[in-house]
Amino acid sequence: MRPPGLGWAAPATLFFAVFAIIPLIVMAWLSFTTWSGIGSPAFVGSENWERLVADPAFQQILWITVVITLAAILVQTPISLLLGVWAAGGGRTRAIVSAICFVPLLLSSAAIAVLWRGLLDPNFGIPGELSDLFGGSGNVFASQWSAIIVLTFVSAWQYAPFHTLIFQGGARAIPAVLYQAAEIDGAGKVRQFFSITLPQLRNSLITSLILGVVGSLTTFDTILILTRGGPGGATTNTAYFMYTTGFLSFDFGMGSAAATVLVIAASLISFFLVRSTGYDRMTSEKEGV
Repeated sequence: MRPPGLGWAAPATLFFAVFAIIPLIVMAWLSFTTWSGIGSPAFVGSENWERLVADPAFQQILWITVVITLAAILVQTPISLLLGVWAAGGGRTRAIVSAICFVPLLLSSAAIAVLWRGLLDPNFGIPGELSDLFGGSGNVFASQWSAIIVLTFVSAWQYAPFHTLIFQGGARAIPAVLYQAAEIDGAGKVRQFFSITLPQLRNSLITSLILGVVGSLTTFDTILILTRGGPGGATTNTAYFMYTTGFLSFDFGMGSAAATVLVIAASLISFFLVRSTGYDRMTSEKEGV
């Protein structure tokens, strides 16, 4: 049979070029200009980059971005891994519980942020009601670390089901004969998990980490609705700084420079994970083979 020509890939290639490649090129070019959104951009060379590097606030923003990303990964990955392995087993109860746990995955990030903003409102939400019992102001957005904890919890509540699906599919693809041999050798459930399940889920784990890191680095709508970068800029990450600089301060040159930094950082981290773990050399199309 004659193999399909390159024409089959033309629509997808065109779509990717129009909505990904070209915007990235324009963004990189705007980072070397000054533009308020009106008129024509004026080329200023490396001025925006020099301002960005010398800005102490941006250095703090980079640190906050790293903290939010690490917190999300450290919370989401273990929960998703355990839930995915558990959900891979048989039984009606597991199927029902899994279906309930996957409900947040069907909702938009904005809707979830609005929901939790109402539930965590210091005046009318749950913390406000509990403050009478345990003391305190009931404002979970009043300090940096409590606000980061809230962002981490909301992010895990929404995206853990997605990563659970990744691990669930990988766990179901592990050959059952491995577990049967382990049982004959006297290995218990815990030993089987660390000696069989976890190594066989290597590809799934790397995939989950890459998607989690990139998604956490670009978190925007959750921060916009829940904290607006507060208190006092304590939860302003790179994506939110890009938005406020470009669309609120009308400094699209500086905002584009910050966006370019974010793209480069996400690409380098993804490349490092792929190369350092040997994920790019995996040729098998099935887990455990």
